[in-house]
Amino acid sequence: MANVLFTTGGTGFSQRDVTPEATKAVCHRDVPGIPEAMRAASMQITDKAMLSRAYAGIRKNTLVINMPGSPKAVKESLEVIIEPLRHGIEILIGDASECARK
Repeated sequence: MANVLFTTGGTGFSQRDVTPEATKAVCHRDVPGIPEAMRAASMQITDKAMLSRAYAGIRKNTLVINMPGSPKAVKESLEVIIEPLRHGIEILIGDASECARK
């Protein structure tokens, strides 16, 4: 079983952009800080980042994260979340305590 699943694209305003709704439909818990961090960092690059409807949530022991559709934006977003994400996954699968610090 995968402990993290990334989707790419489908987080915009067009009628075909339904990735956040599909992800919410299968997740049991929200993780709002991840897309908030990605949007905040992206806002330093482009004000269009505020239009992202990206979502992150947990289904069982899997964290699902909606990433942007642009390869450049995916790279920029991953650079922001990758280190904290490792700790979050460790907590999710029971390999770390939530009290652990950097």
